[in-house]
Amino acid sequence: MSEVAEYFNKIASRYDRWYETGTGRYVDRTEKWLVFSMLRSRGGKALDLGCGTGNYTAELYRRGFDVVGLDASEKMLEIARKKLPQVSFVHGDAYQLPFPDESFDVVLSVTMFEFIHEPEKVVSEIHRVLKPGGEVVIGTMNGNSLWFIFKRIKSLFVETAYRYARFYTPEELEELLKASGFAGVQSAGVIFFPSFWPFLGLAEKVDRKFHRSCRKLAAFVAVRGVKM
Repeated sequence: MSEVAEYFNKIASRYDRWYETGTGRYVDRTEKWLVFSMLRSRGGKALDLGCGTGNYTAELYRRGFDVVGLDASEKMLEIARKKLPQVSFVHGDAYQLPFPDESFDVVLSVTMFEFIHEPEKVVSEIHRVLKPGGEVVIGTMNGNSLWFIFKRIKSLFVETAYRYARFYTPEELEELLKASGFAGVQSAGVIFFPSFWPFLGLAEKVDRKFHRSCRKLAAFVAVRGVKM
């Protein structure tokens, strides 16, 4: 088991509870708005890659997708299975996806790429399991964001997930997809204020207005591409 998977096994319950905090609710709501505004598909077979405790798996299921969740952390999957017993969850490796070629209409991966060492290999696997015309949306933390510069500094003194993370810029995410043959590649970003910012209504207005023009400064960035 990798060091990252062991860490997420240890924090699975705490990770899931974070979504119940004020900051967690705002971040989750805002990131989902961005991800699903970029996703064009409205149904079909979907893979939630790096599904964790099933947060995006549940949203895909709610929106009518036939969804499968995959994660390397068994403890995360235990929580996901309890929340969504009607959904198939797979304990697996993103570098070698246990699915046949052209299995999915959509692959969604949110906050997983920060924790892998060979992103090109994973993007190649995503391309393999997507059907022609299928789309991928990858969401990660932005390496240019002041929010996550602060988080990385904090992780030097306290063990957090950010200690194991690699951050990406929007341009790096776009190049990852283009290098694997994806077309129509585009990126956007949200969350421009630090976690202690008290005026969340203002923050959400800024997110929706500047998600494309100021994506380089956003804490969370997403990229979309289509398999031709």
